[in-house]
Amino acid sequence: MAALVAKRYVKALLDGEDAKNMTAISAVFNALASQFDNESFVDFFTAPDVASSVKEEILLAAVEKAKSDKINNFIKLLAEKNRFELIPEIAKQVSKEIAVVNNAYEGKIFSDTDIDAATIKSLGEGLGKKVDANITLEFIKTDFDGIKVEVEDLGVEINFSKERINSTLIDHILKAI
Repeated sequence: MAALVAKRYVKALLDGEDAKNMTAISAVFNALASQFDNESFVDFFTAPDVASSVKEEILLAAVEKAKSDKINNFIKLLAEKNRFELIPEIAKQVSKEIAVVNNAYEGKIFSDTDIDAATIKSLGEGLGKKVDANITLEFIKTDFDGIKVEVEDLGVEINFSKERINSTLIDHILKAI
């Protein structure tokens, strides 16, 4: 639900902006979103006994260096609607929009086996050619028995598990008999 609401806010925020301004807006909201990792900060911004105007003043002071009336008005709108909790989701949505504009996406590789940097890079380049985009992959070591490549923003997931290959091989052998 929050993602849907944040998408609408981001669409309005980024309307008519070029890639440079979008990057600046992303930097501001990523900085604000990073504060939501602090539990006391979240408690303060979700506290019903703290006036929305106080929260607004704090955020406006935080984004003052951006010198952007659009960002200031956006913060005021969030204060008016009491939607401060959407800031982390807004930061994610702005990053996704920048990825679409730049045609550059980030993905993850999950495996229980270590994969060297050259292989990760070649997987990203190969997948990028297939979907006509620039893809950067990050390796995450898990207990997954095989390899799983996931680019969430593109909706791409490739999965090679040893268990699935074995079951498919057994099915083919049984069908041949």
